[in-house]
Amino acid sequence: MTTKYQIIRPAVAADAEALAACIDAAYARYAGHISDLPSVSDGCAEDIANNQVWVAAEDDTIIAGLVLVAGDEFMKLANLAAHPDHGGKGLGRRLIELSEREAERRGFSEMRLNTHVDMPENVRLYQRMGWAEVSRRGNTVSMKKRLQTGTNMQAAGTTTQTSNSMQKRLSHP
Repeated sequence: MTTKYQIIRPAVAADAEALAACIDAAYARYAGHISDLPSVSDGCAEDIANNQVWVAAEDDTIIAGLVLVAGDEFMKLANLAAHPDHGGKGLGRRLIELSEREAERRGFSEMRLNTHVDMPENVRLYQRMGWAEVSRRGNTVSMKKRLQTGTNMQAAGTTTQTSNSMQKRLSHP
C-alpha cells in the first residue's frame, strides 16, 4: 500500500491547467443551481504569473488551490477551492490560515473576500474562523477579517497586478 502525502506550495506556470480543472470540479456542485456563477477557473495562468497562488498537492496531483490578490489597503482572498474528492479534510481551513499568514507577512492588517449567498457553508466556515460579514449586495456576501499586523508594505511599492479574469471574480463569489 502506498502512502499518500500532501504538500502546500506556491503554484508554478505548469500548474495552471490542473489548477483550473480542480477549481472547476470544486464549483461543479453549484453550477446547476447558481445561475450567476462566473467562470471561476478562467485565467489561472495569468493569476499564477501576477498574483500569489498556492496549491495543495497529493502525490503530485493538485487537489486544492488558493488565489490571493494584493490591493492597496488589504489582501483579497480571491478564490479558494478544494476538489470534492478531498473535501472535509481541513484543506480549506489550512489554506485560509495560510492566506492570513501570508497577508500578515506582507504587512496587511485586513483581508477581504466575496462569496455567494447560495454558498452558506462557506459563510459559516469563514465566520467560525473570525471573518465578519460586512455587506450583502444581490447574491454577493462580502466579508473581512482584521489581522494582527498593522504595517502595510504596499506603500513600499510591492503592488501585485490583478488579471482581467480575477477582476471579474473580485466582484463575484
